[in-house]
Amino acid sequence: MGAAVRLLIVDDEPHVRSSLAAWFRDEGYQVNVASGGKEALDQLGREGADILIVDIKMPGMDGLELQRRVRAAAPESTVVIMTAFAAVETAVQALKEGAYDYIVKPFDPEDLSRLIRKAAERYSLMQENRALRERIEAAAPRLITAGQGAMAKLLAELDQVAPTDTSVLVTGESGTGKELVARLIHARSGRRFGSLVVVNCAALAEGVLESELYGHERGSFTGAAGRRRGKIELAHEGTLFLDEIGDVPPKVQVDLLRVLQERSVTRVGGNAPVAADFRLITATHRDLDAERAAGRMREDFYFRICVFRLHVPPLRERPEDIPLLARHFVETFATQMGKRVEGLSDEAMAALCTYAWPGNVRELQNAVERAVVVCRGGALPASAFPFHAPTGEGGEVDLSLAAAEEGHIRRVLATSGYNISQASKALGIDRVTLYNKMKKYKIERP
Repeated sequence: MGAAVRLLIVDDEPHVRSSLAAWFRDEGYQVNVASGGKEALDQLGREGADILIVDIKMPGMDGLELQRRVRAAAPESTVVIMTAFAAVETAVQALKEGAYDYIVKPFDPEDLSRLIRKAAERYSLMQENRALRERIEAAAPRLITAGQGAMAKLLAELDQVAPTDTSVLVTGESGTGKELVARLIHARSGRRFGSLVVVNCAALAEGVLESELYGHERGSFTGAAGRRRGKIELAHEGTLFLDEIGDVPPKVQVDLLRVLQERSVTRVGGNAPVAADFRLITATHRDLDAERAAGRMREDFYFRICVFRLHVPPLRERPEDIPLLARHFVETFATQMGKRVEGLSDEAMAALCTYAWPGNVRELQNAVERAVVVCRGGALPASAFPFHAPTGEGGEVDLSLAAAEEGHIRRVLATSGYNISQASKALGIDRVTLYNKMKKYKIERP
């Protein structure tokens, strides 16, 4: 990591510059030096710097003023302050204005080296998160919204809550993109430079889930050969995303509630609490009101996680998004596989738009991936998709009005949970007419 990090050492004392430069070059860093604030800003403009090691007391522009100008010119650069004991108060002011840390002269080079390694790790993490945020920001508009209808409403609500530290519950059927929504919230939040830690609660048994969340000390249980930091601890100053929160057992709910209240966590088998300052985002495909009524979810825990709710509608309720998503997935997988695919044929697009997509966006993504795998060039044909779309003679996609009506009725019924009264009202027909059409198209209630 050191070889990729650029240091700029700023000190008016030549021997300090030269000795520190030699020390950090031996450790593999790229090092430049400057004798004062003006020279440092000139070098920063020409060559950039990931981390600046700045002496607080210099003639002309002091370290505090230099830091202010660095934050304006290169806000992602990290500043570490060097100070004499008498100027510690000024160094503390630098911390309040955004410096990463300070070290008091005279210091052991090993101490400064450890401090710079930590700063370099932080800088690298910030860069990784920035790259992730840019990828999410680029893909999210295509993946979760077509700019109208329910998804536009979702995105507007997301923009409202993202900059806050409010706990968010994301609901929706499996495959609708709840994790993507969580990642977009994190990417647009004040914690975006911290880690986004994801835990799938449904995939872990209760005992394993506790160890995964809280970490453990060596010897706390059979097989605990060493200390392990838990996901909550790793999410400190970042975001913790608990997927399938409806599957968390009541005992774990109690423990999580205490963590949220105290903002600290104790590892399994340990006694000392560890700071846990994180933003919580949860997601579920379950009906949490039903879970509360059945006693499987505590009321106090529910109200703590559901301060703000975002609902991701199923794909069948937003058919206008299907062409947008399909084209995005074709482009993505064709690029990944190095294939020349000329989009989707009209028949294939009609088939995609007619299908009800019970598996939502994930099913569409998988279907397009498979189609690109088997594609031998040209536009993807309807036959490349494995689901059963309405077909006419010769196996071609049925583009008739009857096929469109059948597809629409199936989507409305699925949306209403096959509630005949709701579905007939939504369709603008009476119950008897709906029953007759269901019989005509051989639609059976599940």
